[in-house]
Amino acid sequence: MNHPNSTLETERAHGYPSFRPSAQPRRISILPLRVSLLSLLVVVCEVACGVPAEPQPPRPLVPVAVTDLAARQLGDGGLLTFTPPAKSTEGDKLDNPPSMEILRGFAPASAQSPPSGSLKVVYTVPGPVLDTYMSGDRVEFQDPIPPQEIARRSGQRLFYIVRGRASKRAASEDSNAVSFVVRPAPAPIQDLRATVTESGVQLRWEPPETVSGGAPIASLGSYRIFRSELSGVGSQSVERQPPVLAGVSPSPSYLDAQIEWGKSYEYTVRSVAQYGPEAVESADSRPVEVAARDTFPPAPPLDLVAVFVPAAAASPAAVELSWDISPEPDAAGYYVYRTGERQEKRQRITPTLLPTPAFRDISLTPGAAYQYSVTAVDRSGNESQPSKPVILKIPGAGN
Repeated sequence: MNHPNSTLETERAHGYPSFRPSAQPRRISILPLRVSLLSLLVVVCEVACGVPAEPQPPRPLVPVAVTDLAARQLGDGGLLTFTPPAKSTEGDKLDNPPSMEILRGFAPASAQSPPSGSLKVVYTVPGPVLDTYMSGDRVEFQDPIPPQEIARRSGQRLFYIVRGRASKRAASEDSNAVSFVVRPAPAPIQDLRATVTESGVQLRWEPPETVSGGAPIASLGSYRIFRSELSGVGSQSVERQPPVLAGVSPSPSYLDAQIEWGKSYEYTVRSVAQYGPEAVESADSRPVEVAARDTFPPAPPLDLVAVFVPAAAASPAAVELSWDISPEPDAAGYYVYRTGERQEKRQRITPTLLPTPAFRDISLTPGAAYQYSVTAVDRSGNESQPSKPVILKIPGAGN
């Protein structure tokens, strides 16, 4: 019987390869394969079965940028107007008005754009109060600047941009940049006075002598008169329409003849200083309210004529009255008055207004003498003085 190692030694001696099977067969692990298949099944299930992925933080709501910013100097500061954003950059409608940041900065007059980093936030208008700055569909924001700053910066260019912000995390892109060259503005007018006349509202004021910082005005040009219509006067909720330019005057007075009787108005005036080709408006004057009540009677009718017309087969005797039509633009009609021989006081013989300048009086007594006069009445109910009277004697019954 051979020793177990004799065969191996014989093989080595003859140069055969040495090979010895393992006592146990080698095992291949399938655990990594199972894990990979399981991961693949999870991904496929998430996609096919709608299983939500890992939650991500919500992206901040960013308003679209303002693109129609405009600005000009008004008094000591800038008047900005723009349309506030209504949508986000993703096209969604904003549920609430965004807050608006106002940025400004000075630069040399020759600058075409604001230097980098020169614009700083000077005001933030909160979204909940943005509607108080609305005029129509645009925001109007007055940025006041101290007169001393305006005097020190006179001749420099003032730039503005605005940004919208719907959350603290992100603001909109910058708006378009706007600018103007600043100059000292005239001091506001303090003593605006208004008088209602038959021709309209007469306004008067004293010209300002200095700019708002106290220095003398170099050159004072014209005046601009603004009018706002008021409603609800006398109640606790007076509403003002946006002011409109009523006119321009070269002198410190103005007659507003474009009013409507029965309405109430508020007036302000701005003076204009000239710096070569540049014009700078002052801030608004002290406002004055006016109730345009027409208390002015029209002029008496002219050329009253009375003609006796004898009775005919189908009509009684009568006095035909006629007069010139009233030249008043608001004439509403006429009343006819008559005084008899035994009457001490004239009596109106037309119960309602006559729309035309003619009347036929058939209530006559033969042989009596009558004195006629006519008045004009306007649409506000004001009645004129009587016309120049005419006297006519009615023929007797036998005549």
